[in-house]
Amino acid sequence: MPLIRSRRTLGAVTPADFERLASLRRMQGIALGLLALMAVIFVVSFALQERISWLSYVRAASEGGMVGALADWFAVTALFRYPMGIRIPHTNLISSKKDDIGEGLGSFIEENFLADDVVHDKLAQISGARMAGEWVAQQPNAEKIGGMIASAGLGALTVLDDNDVRELIESLVRRHIIDPDWAPLLGRTTASFVEGGHHEALIDMAASRFEGWLIAHPAAFDRVVSSRLPSWVPGIVDRFIDDRLHSEAVRFTRAVATDRSHPFRNAIKRFLSDLGRDLQNQNTLQQQLEAFKHEVFDSPRIRSLAATSWDVMQSTLVEMLEDPKSDIRRRLVKALQDFGLRLQEDSTLQYKIDVWVMGAVEHLVHNYRHDIANVITETVHRWDAREAAEKIELQVGKDLQFIRINGTIVGSLAGLTIYTIATLVIAPLVH
Repeated sequence: MPLIRSRRTLGAVTPADFERLASLRRMQGIALGLLALMAVIFVVSFALQERISWLSYVRAASEGGMVGALADWFAVTALFRYPMGIRIPHTNLISSKKDDIGEGLGSFIEENFLADDVVHDKLAQISGARMAGEWVAQQPNAEKIGGMIASAGLGALTVLDDNDVRELIESLVRRHIIDPDWAPLLGRTTASFVEGGHHEALIDMAASRFEGWLIAHPAAFDRVVSSRLPSWVPGIVDRFIDDRLHSEAVRFTRAVATDRSHPFRNAIKRFLSDLGRDLQNQNTLQQQLEAFKHEVFDSPRIRSLAATSWDVMQSTLVEMLEDPKSDIRRRLVKALQDFGLRLQEDSTLQYKIDVWVMGAVEHLVHNYRHDIANVITETVHRWDAREAAEKIELQVGKDLQFIRINGTIVGSLAGLTIYTIATLVIAPLVH
């Protein structure tokens, strides 16, 4: 039963396949109808040609038409199966020669489509970068690519094991951040910071903020000062000292903020300079900093905080990548569109990308064209011989029926021509 169904449908699966099958059956019906018509005309003309002489020409034409139709039916059928199931030599060609066809097709594609000069000439005719830019610049296409990137990101976040990611992040942080000595780098950074005068802005900001806090919170300052005075100091003296010290503190911070040559500023500069020099040269300070660093980063609380941070970041990324209207998705689409517009406008960038793509494609084709062509050969080899014949017949069978139709017409004309020449030219010469 499966064999009958396969022959009837020729392996049709999709709606397009069934449309091709219907077209093939119509053309087969037309070809068969012409053969039947020739047979009927032959029978009638053969029976009446003795009484109506000109019917002999009709008989010759129909006879030639039948011969042409039958010959071409045999030729077309022999490509895909054994005619009438009879195992005639050199028939059922596609099934019996399937592997040879696959090898020939793979070799043909390798030599004619994947040749170096063909690939180079084809790539040189198009500006793939400009075309890609025009395509990506359109919002629906940018959203489509953005969705693909988001799906890939979601897949990676879903597939990756959290423990493996934490271990990887920890190993990278430890190798590139924690393990290297910090002291020399911090010393050079501090020295460069001071030499560039960047510490002045920090002093300005700190003095301004401290002055503002003193003015806004005099009571808090008074409490701090009062707590340091002996308990036997009278209250009036206590308030006088608080007010005096508060005024001096405000005056001091204002002077630091406004006077660039203030001694306190110079003291801070000397302190930072000494600190930068000691961090680079003093082993004791370097060891203290390294010990503090490892104590902080090896703390269970810090490690737990890092793990929690990854969990929060992962869930946030998943939520944003899943939402097409999220900020990250919108920014991704906008970035893709901007890149597409730049590709359209920047001829230099187009040239660089086209040259890079051309070089990459040519390298791949030159080194792997045999493997690419071999995919076709191996695919055809894996096909079932009968199914392969049916697939090919389904694709080209409709057009091949025109061979049968043309064979019927040409056979009729040939039969008529031969009979006419024999009757009007050869017969008078013989008699």
